[in-house]
Amino acid sequence: MFKKLVLAVFLLLGSMSLTKAQDPLILADTLLIAGDTIIMIGDSIVMKQRIKPIYWEKGGNFNLSIQQVSLSNWNAGGASNLAINTGLVMFANYKKDKIIWDSKLTVNAGFNRQADRRFKTRKTNDNFIFITKYGRELTESWYLSTQIDARTQLLAGYRYFRPSGAELDSRNRISDLLAPAYIQSSTGLNYRKEYDNKDRISLIASPFTGRFTVVLDDSLSNAGAFGVIPGERIRPEAGISFGSTTDIGLMEDIRWRADLNLFTNFEKLGNFVVNFNSIISMKVNKYITTRVETILIYDERVFIQQDSGPPRQAIQFQNMINFGLALEF
Repeated sequence: MFKKLVLAVFLLLGSMSLTKAQDPLILADTLLIAGDTIIMIGDSIVMKQRIKPIYWEKGGNFNLSIQQVSLSNWNAGGASNLAINTGLVMFANYKKDKIIWDSKLTVNAGFNRQADRRFKTRKTNDNFIFITKYGRELTESWYLSTQIDARTQLLAGYRYFRPSGAELDSRNRISDLLAPAYIQSSTGLNYRKEYDNKDRISLIASPFTGRFTVVLDDSLSNAGAFGVIPGERIRPEAGISFGSTTDIGLMEDIRWRADLNLFTNFEKLGNFVVNFNSIISMKVNKYITTRVETILIYDERVFIQQDSGPPRQAIQFQNMINFGLALEF
């Protein structure tokens, strides 16, 4: 009677465990079926937890750095200033059977405020990048993929200058939200390799790529900025593209993340539009990180105003070194 009572108690506990955690409970000389597991063991109790497959990998990081200089009666010269730079990266990666879907959003913003200028607060960093890629496995490392790459900025951009003989600075608005915006859709072969230490390399080559340059600001559109026909808001193009995504550990607590996008129009094969973003992060501790961020852009249709002389084609380059708060999630 006592043995039957003990067996009943164990069966009751086992059913409760199965209801909450799907854990099979195996009793002595008892066959218990839970899910797709059937086990029979002699004089022992075995707890076994079913592992649910994980299809989504999600996460991101947020960083913030602040520099402040305050001067009063400072004989060496200079000016009080405040600099703030912040960035947000979020990703969501899906993988099930032969299907993959990787998405990443990058948003950066930075400002500098200096006391002795006419326009005291000026933007130093501003970009919005969204990349999503859907693919179907052909072999272990090769996929047939479609990728959408969208890029713009969030705030108006200005060129600051001081006219000859003037005492104060002036400025011209040269860009704004969705002026420009670049939307690129490409389909091609994707080589994708993941390693046990979470390193990842992805390469995609697409012979079928559509690229759209968007300029929704009327004044910039009428001026034919960013290569659109004057008065038009969208410039469509067809061509070939190549893209790569790299996320690797260079050494302990140092990671390199980079995105490269190359596009050439069928009408001018070989003349590439280049977008390269690189971040090297060096973790000091759980919350403090040093980041070296580099952005390189080249587009032959974009003419950059020079300090002297007419506008001309030029490589756009931005480099920032930030030391500050970083949160991983």
